[in-house]
Parts: sequence; structure tokens; C-alpha cells
Amino acid sequence: MSSLLQIENLVRHFVVKRTVLGRPVAAVKAVDGVSLSVEVGDTFALVGESGCGKSTLGRLILRLIEPQAGRLLFEGRDITAFKDEALRSFRRHAQLIFQDPYASLNPRMRVEQILREPLDLHDIVPVTQRRQRVAELLSLVGLSPSAAQRYPHEFSGGQRQRIAIARAIAVEPKLIVCDEPVSALDVSIRSQILNLLRDLQRRLGLTYIFISHDLAVVKHIANKVAVMNLGQIVEQGSVQDLFSTPQHPYTRALLSAIPVPNPHVRRERIILRGELPSALALPPGCRFHTRCPFAIDRCRIEVPPLRTDEKGHRAACHRIGELPPAEPIQTSRVSDSLQHLMTAFTRKVDGPRASRVI
Repeated sequence: MSSLLQIENLVRHFVVKRTVLGRPVAAVKAVDGVSLSVEVGDTFALVGESGCGKSTLGRLILRLIEPQAGRLLFEGRDITAFKDEALRSFRRHAQLIFQDPYASLNPRMRVEQILREPLDLHDIVPVTQRRQRVAELLSLVGLSPSAAQRYPHEFSGGQRQRIAIARAIAVEPKLIVCDEPVSALDVSIRSQILNLLRDLQRRLGLTYIFISHDLAVVKHIANKVAVMNLGQIVEQGSVQDLFSTPQHPYTRALLSAIPVPNPHVRRERIILRGELPSALALPPGCRFHTRCPFAIDRCRIEVPPLRTDEKGHRAACHRIGELPPAEPIQTSRVSDSLQHLMTAFTRKVDGPRASRVI
């Protein structure tokens, strides 16, 4: 295993108010000093509440948004210093799958034009072979090659997301940022898209950064997880460690909200009381202390460092080791049950060709 992507103290603030002379007086700290490492072949998940900065971080990694500070190392090279041709070359190796397949595809272009556009831009396939390459891409994501002559509005949501995935893998990338790729889809086809992503990862040697707020989905697809809160990472580790022994109170609250598909199973839900801080006026100390049931005076004053234990698990909390044991989250049963229900529903509705055409 080797590091494909390293992020060091990445910062991005968005100014929302300035004085008459243009001096910033209010800013949203969307990403505030984030550091992490993504290994080759990982599916690294970023999770957290809406507005925590995970989608902004994904776009910073691709330099769709420019960082204000910090470094982004891709295969050991600092991509924050890339210009023009070097940046274009990097973007061939790092692609994005958007959340909404209805908005991410040009409605005026046929599927063949959509998939040929990255091939034309990066010129990686001879012109005479590009139509054949489009047919191969469609087959790879489970669509018929005849779909190349149709427009996006002629497809279902799951089919459109398959087209978006085909576009992302067209230029043979090494890294794909998946920005909530199944949240806009019906529950009956989410499992198929997730299984498609996993299959493509095995076949093409891809590395994913998977952004999601659905922890059951994360448990199903990811092997490493980072939890974000108000622009900072508060916990990071392997899926097994984070779901079995969460250390940060915020992570525990998120995990307790995962639904269990069994009416006879009861889990204690952690209700976060207190005030959600404004992104324009973050509190001193730990940013979670206004809602944390375990906060002490130190939490209100001192920012907790992100400590790493002997397993490589990282958490930013002053009270690590003092909190009562967390209830284990048996999310494997959740994801397995959901996958079984989705597969059964799909077969019932669409028959044996469902895995190809949905």
C-alpha cells in the first residue's frame, strides 16, 4: 500500500461580508486545517452533517475550488502549484461523480457526445476508435451500447448515474471523488450503483473518496472513514474500529441515528441538545461543546488536538478514555438487509435484466 493523496492543513474560508473598503469581517470556515492520507485502492469515506464541509473538501482535492492554505500531494507532487497543462493532466487522473444525475449531464447532448467529450479533451484514444470506446464504457456500467444515441431525459435516475460513472472512468483515472452518488436515487437501485462502484474499483484499480451522510451506505462500501464537524475532522479510522468503538461523542450521536430494519431491536438514540453553532461565529475551544453531553470546562476553552492511538485511530476529544463504553453498532446487518431487500425488489419489478438497465 502506498499513499496516493496526502492533505496537509488544508484551509478554505468563504467571505460573506466585507466593509466598504473591502476588508472581510465575516467568513464561513468551510474547511479549517484538515489533514488526512488516502492510500492506493482505498475507499475513504467523508461523513458528517449537512454543512460540515465534506463536499467543499472534495472539490478542493480536485482544485475546483482553490485552497487558501495547506498542501495537496498527489503521488508525491504538490498539485496546489500546478498551472494550465499540469493541472489538466492531473484532472485526467482525478475525476468527480456528482450527487444529482439530473443536473450533471448536459440535456442537449447525446450520451455519445457526453462520453466522447473527455476522450476528445485528453486525446487518449485514437479518433477512429472513440465510438468503440463509448460502447465499451456503456457496457462496463451495465448499459446497452445503443443508449449512445439517446438523450439524458430518456433515462431513469439510476441509468443517468451510470452514464455519469461512465464519463468519470472514461479517461482512466486513479482517483474518483464520489459526492453522495446515491443520495438522489430511489432506495431500490442504490445497492446496484454501490455494487457497480465496487466492481469497477476491483476491475480498474480505482481509489475512491466517498462523501456521504448515510452511515449504513458507508459501512457497505468504505474501508476507512473520517468524520467532519464544522470544517474539521473530529475522528478518523478504519470502518471496523469506528463503528465498533467510536471515541468522539459526535460520532456516537451519528451512529445512534442509523435505522435498524428490525422492529424488535431497540437502540438508545443519542439526542444532541443545546445550540448548533453558527458557521459565522464558531465557539471557542471544541466546536462541538455546545451540544456535547460530556463537555467539561476545558472543552469550552481549549481546542482538542487530533490524537492517534496505537491502531492508527484518530480522535479530537479531551475526554478520550473517560467516556462510558459506546454501544456497538451492528451496521453489517443493516447494510446486508437493505441490500437483500433492494435486490429482491429489483428482480421482482424488472426481471433478470435489471442489473443491466436500471
